Amino acid sequence: MPERTVTIASSVGLHARPASLFSQAAGKTGAKVTLTTAAGKSVNAASILGVLSLGIGHGEQVTLATEGENADAALEELAGLLETDLDAE
Repeated sequence: MPERTVTIASSVGLHARPASLFSQAAGKTGAKVTLTTAAGKSVNAASILGVLSLGIGHGEQVTLATEGENADAALEELAGLLETDLDAE
């Protein structure tokens, strides 16, 4: 199971629009994707409610883990999203 720790770049963290874009992308990968906070709380990354429930802010570090078909490609794509300010687009 590949995993990677990334820093949230969106200026408001993973709230509303950035969380929605991220969870939709996670759902489309076809892989099982888990998002874990520095405090150790994990959720299914494809669940918008799960992602929002973590209350992740700008500059916080999270760990992404992927499992299944295309796990490595999914990890790279999703890590890239989190490292981009999705509010600026």
